[in-house]
Amino acid sequence: MKLVGKLVGLFRTAAALTQAQLAVSAGVQVETIASIEQGRRTLLPDLAHRLDELLDTKGALATAVENMPEVDLIPAWAEQYMDLEREALALSWFENQVLPGLLQTESYAEAVFRNRVPVFGADEIAAQTALRMERQEILRRPVPPTISMVVWEAVLKLRLVSGDEHARQLQHLLACARLPGVCLQILPFASTTHAGLNGPFTLLETPDHQYVAYSETQRGSHLVSDPTDVSILTQKYAMLRAQALSPEQTMRLLERLLGEP
Repeated sequence: MKLVGKLVGLFRTAAALTQAQLAVSAGVQVETIASIEQGRRTLLPDLAHRLDELLDTKGALATAVENMPEVDLIPAWAEQYMDLEREALALSWFENQVLPGLLQTESYAEAVFRNRVPVFGADEIAAQTALRMERQEILRRPVPPTISMVVWEAVLKLRLVSGDEHARQLQHLLACARLPGVCLQILPFASTTHAGLNGPFTLLETPDHQYVAYSETQRGSHLVSDPTDVSILTQKYAMLRAQALSPEQTMRLLERLLGEP
């Protein structure tokens, strides 16, 4: 990422443009250009093509992005995803293992980290739980992102916490499902189709209207920027939404699980 960032800065300077001028021409925020040049943010393919046209670099940036080493093209640490999550215009999230982090209560999040193998110490569990709670601030932004989530019903049955805390978690889900801009759907056990059998993933739209995806596996996390791979996950998510209960049916299911009339 650093090499590509240096190239962007070099080509921008050669074109006698400031970061702010290039950002305006590219239709992105100046912080985006600054972060790319400093090697803190990945230059995604569609923006690379746009900058090549603006800077008359004959495809040099797009070629550099296409041939970046895998360790740079697919960042390994979740912190890079969280940077994107904080700024996202829209989030689409499929989960079939635990509840999405943005919808977890503190006790549920603590239980998730407590079940980690290799185990976390008490201090690390507390730190990770606090970080997860801090992430949920995006739900209370003045202009929050548009959020769509599909969760497999099995996740609702997983008892990571006590009975009272489990009920509190379900109540929290119901409250979140009623927030403006949040669409929660449950994929029921009764469904005979399931487009998410390969595991959970998240799709994000950045402030620059770029689309990226994020997935976690047993041995790491992956930020996916290749347009073909993002398209495949977008198709999967569209199918999952069609296979899931409607938002209204989902809220009724949660109410039944809570014993509400």
